[in-house]
Amino acid sequence: MGVINVSVDDEVEKKFRELVERKYGKIRGALGVAVTEAMKLWIKKVESEEK
Repeated sequence: MGVINVSVDDEVEKKFRELVERKYGKIRGALGVAVTEAMKLWIKKVESEEK
């Protein structure tokens, strides 16, 4: 499993964390699950744009 340290806009982080908690609750690892899902969607989008 990889580890990525990134900096994001404060408002984006706040909203993302709120939505993650709303969807998954306060379970351990929820943020990682949501970030992985977001990255997969972004990869799919970019790859489809390249075709």
